[in-house]
Amino acid sequence: MADSSAFARLHSFRLHPEGRKFVAIFAVITLGLFLIWAPLGWIGLGLTGWCALFFRDPQRSVPQVPGLFVSPADGLVQMIRRVPTPPELGMQAAEATRISVFMDVFDVHVNRAPIAGTLTRIAYVPGKFLSASLDKASSDNERNGLLITLPDGREVGVVQIAGLVARRILCWAQTGQQLDTGERFGLIRFGSRVDVFLPDGVAPLVTEGQRAVAGETVLADLANATPRLARTI
Repeated sequence: MADSSAFARLHSFRLHPEGRKFVAIFAVITLGLFLIWAPLGWIGLGLTGWCALFFRDPQRSVPQVPGLFVSPADGLVQMIRRVPTPPELGMQAAEATRISVFMDVFDVHVNRAPIAGTLTRIAYVPGKFLSASLDKASSDNERNGLLITLPDGREVGVVQIAGLVARRILCWAQTGQQLDTGERFGLIRFGSRVDVFLPDGVAPLVTEGQRAVAGETVLADLANATPRLARTI
């Protein structure tokens, strides 16, 4: 049974088109290394395999329940904070609950829409390449923000953040596009973070330190939203 399962995973392996040129470059370099010295070639072969795994794009079982927020990325739920919303997105709310999912170089890096809605704004901001695990990476690093407007008018922010190794943020979605929950919209090379800014009153259903799977792990539920109470002293 284990062998059959492993064969099924190998048979269903899908390489994202963005990764084909990188795998080809690694393969050519590996061939040259084998010609120079076999041990170097084996190292190159391992790196080629890692490159193929980095750009893998597996199918995911996206929950079909309306109103669920799913993780936009594979990785670690690193931070859950109440923070100011990204100014470049011009969100109606001044503050929101932010869920940050950190991707290391071994995670799948294809990003997915956390919830269905209309993509009403895309805002790219150049910046630094600090470690994506730092809180200030949200404001200092190169990033690409997406504003998703829900049918009831509420807004959701999604921000792709470059990290130490990442030097390229890709987003193939377009303004005005209707996104489905779990739909692929972008990719980041090579190690990074994705932040989700929830609508007011929507509580996270994940905890810091939890592993998330893009398109499958439920982050929050609109059905559990409650009006935000005024802070008392």
